[in-house]
Amino acid sequence: MTGHKEKRNFSAKMRDANSAFLPAGSTQSEPTHVGFILQKHFSMMAFTAAVDALVTANLVNTSPLFSYETLAVDSSPVISDLGIEISADSIINDASSHKNLPKILIICGGFRCSTDAHPALSMLLKEAAKQGVIMGGIWNGAIPLAHAGLLDNLSCAVHPDNHAFMRERFPHVTTSNQVFVRDNNRLSCAGPVSALEMMLYLIGQIHGKAIIRAIREILSCDQISESSDIRLNQVIDDPCLPEKLRDLMSLMAANIEEPISADELSGLVGISRRQTERLFQHHLETSPSRYYLELRITHARRLLLQTNDSITNIALASGFVSTSHFSNCYKDYFGVSPTLARENR
Repeated sequence: MTGHKEKRNFSAKMRDANSAFLPAGSTQSEPTHVGFILQKHFSMMAFTAAVDALVTANLVNTSPLFSYETLAVDSSPVISDLGIEISADSIINDASSHKNLPKILIICGGFRCSTDAHPALSMLLKEAAKQGVIMGGIWNGAIPLAHAGLLDNLSCAVHPDNHAFMRERFPHVTTSNQVFVRDNNRLSCAGPVSALEMMLYLIGQIHGKAIIRAIREILSCDQISESSDIRLNQVIDDPCLPEKLRDLMSLMAANIEEPISADELSGLVGISRRQTERLFQHHLETSPSRYYLELRITHARRLLLQTNDSITNIALASGFVSTSHFSNCYKDYFGVSPTLARENR
């Protein structure tokens, strides 16, 4: 008999929900630095959506993936469209004072932002282009890029209110009807929702699709359906999954404390055990028993880190027959014992 089992890895669906609590990888790179240029009357909602994507990326990883700073065009603090002022980390004067620019620069616009050219901003953006900086515009943040000549023969997205201006003022720029456009290393979007999507695209380009799924696991919980039926989104709501599979997943989620056997689960939804196994393997790339265990260990992790209940009670509430079995499973997945995880929370 061997001793302790080797570490377990979560299947894809459950890994997204637990990524922030898994052991760090062997190699850690420096965080990618992002700069947000705040124009007067910038859209606070669009700005915070973009920043939220970066902050959440850091939350779902064991080490920071991004750092960010804010830059004012003229003076700080900068007033937003809501009348709320943001103190910028620095003020744009000229390009000579920005030799080490962030890897990514995002220009934050808004409904009342000026469409006039700003010489200091244009100078900074041209310097950024020379340094190979990735640049993006939010709402009408693409307009300063166009003034700097950095969108010539490229496509961009801006708020519909600015389409006529863009087409009249910049004939060499294609103003798209899409809400988010990526062309070369220029990105642009038309509003708050597309600002989030633009940042998720950038994050995915740097760190891969897995981190995007983990971010969406947190940020997409309250999307409103077409029927305006407001309810929390969960994995079982994925319309791409077959109805029988979603029924099985719902039954598992509703029976955490007293797990149901595989045969009983299959009988409750009217299919055979073999059909159940095929559904899980084909759509979730895991077995029903493994998914059920990961669902329960995830439930336990939330109770462990969010409540002060005893480890024994948490084990029982998560369907484990003993505290020792729970502790072994927890350590297999998260690399630390439940006791140490609670101490480090």
